[in-house]
Amino acid sequence: MSGFLNKAFKLEENGTNVKTELFAGLTTFMTMVYILMVNAGMFAELGVVSYGAIYIATAVSAIVGTVLIGLMSGLPLAQASGMGLNAFFVYTCCFSFKLSYANALVLVLLDGIIFVLLTVTGLRKQIFKAIPDAVKVAIPAGIGLFIAFIGLQNAGIVVGDSATLVNLVSLNFLGSATWASVMPILVTFASIIAIAVLSVKNVRGSILWGIIGGALLYYLLGLTVPGFYDPSAITLIKDDAGVITGATSNYFLGISQVVEDGVVTGYVANAFNWNPFTAFADFGTQAVGKVFTEGFDFSAFLAIEGNNTGSLILVVITSAIAFCMVDMFDTIGTLYGACARGNLLDENGEVPNMSKAMLADAIATCTGAMLGTSTVTTFVESSAGVAAGGKTGLTSIFVALFFFVAMFLSPIAQLIPSCATAAALVYVGVLMMNCVVKIDWLDPSVALPAFVTVAIMPLTYNISYGIGLGLITYVLVKLFSGKWKEINLVTVIIGLMFAVMFFLTH
Repeated sequence: MSGFLNKAFKLEENGTNVKTELFAGLTTFMTMVYILMVNAGMFAELGVVSYGAIYIATAVSAIVGTVLIGLMSGLPLAQASGMGLNAFFVYTCCFSFKLSYANALVLVLLDGIIFVLLTVTGLRKQIFKAIPDAVKVAIPAGIGLFIAFIGLQNAGIVVGDSATLVNLVSLNFLGSATWASVMPILVTFASIIAIAVLSVKNVRGSILWGIIGGALLYYLLGLTVPGFYDPSAITLIKDDAGVITGATSNYFLGISQVVEDGVVTGYVANAFNWNPFTAFADFGTQAVGKVFTEGFDFSAFLAIEGNNTGSLILVVITSAIAFCMVDMFDTIGTLYGACARGNLLDENGEVPNMSKAMLADAIATCTGAMLGTSTVTTFVESSAGVAAGGKTGLTSIFVALFFFVAMFLSPIAQLIPSCATAAALVYVGVLMMNCVVKIDWLDPSVALPAFVTVAIMPLTYNISYGIGLGLITYVLVKLFSGKWKEINLVTVIIGLMFAVMFFLTH
């Protein structure tokens, strides 16, 4: 077997061996496996698809994408549903634009198709060049802040406020705070610190270990919370007429409503299922193929007051472009970064087989949409495996094998509390902020578009708004400062498309 692998992946020619590639694959897997839990938890908020269904969809799409990029490009990289892009899917397309889960999958499919066409025709390079550096460099930072903001909200650290819109949750035990409400928040902070410390010490898979450690701490401290392990400890809230209006419980799995004939009649503790094949069943009925069976029915969106066919077309076009731009920039940056770290660039300083790697990414995105998850992209965590010695596509194959094994561990993954996965979101946001050092903050024509791009994403809960306003700001600053010759025509066209979307659909 080792001889076959050596010949198939040219291991000796690349100065590596099966053992090194296996270790590199395990390293990459350990650094990015958190996506299974984080992505599943994020999509479960939609209420129409289960945690287990998205867990399997994420795993299968990661396997397909990682095998594709390993075999097509021969590079030691891995793919999965991208952070930031999944947030754009859930919080912008579904919650903000009011598209259904299946409708949003259509946008992902369009993203993949556009990406395929752009890669095959070579137009990808032209569009990439059309996005000014001021905006291009700022996009990861904006997404990072957005992801961190979501993590802080999921952890219950940042809460809504009628006066200032957002505020810090109360930790005052003399006020409304209780140990049951504060404990998960402390777990999140402890997990973030643990991830940072492990990263400083160069521990592989620091994010995963931080999540696992946070989960263990959560269940250990649960022993000090009354009702934490008692599914019957539910307190019903009734109005003056005796009608049930809500319920409270400290039970770690939470509670669900009991609805009869459209009326809430009570609450029950959530049940836990140790059968891993339940997730596969949910995947088959709730996720896979929904893009075709339900995705092209936009009647619910059109039924919303103020929406019409024109607004639908603009939302679809601009959102698909936003998906594609973020995916493209993220992939290109990851390819260069990971290959540069492992001295894998060719003699011209270019990524070897880059077009094939990009095509694999595009095909994986189309596959992800069909399976029921958001845009699949090359993970920056692949750099960890490259740093561990991975040099060929065999590393990718091993990563895919580990994801296959992980598919059967969904019940265990479901026990990971949101306060632990929230720590991963915050820390990933931290990692994505490093690009701001490349921004020339002393040049207003660069600083303003970059700042707008970064700030608008988390403040509006929308990635595409940040990109769109960043491009528009860039064009206007250049135009009115007499530097219109520096503006690329394609940049103007994309900016105008965003402007039309803002004025006609928002």
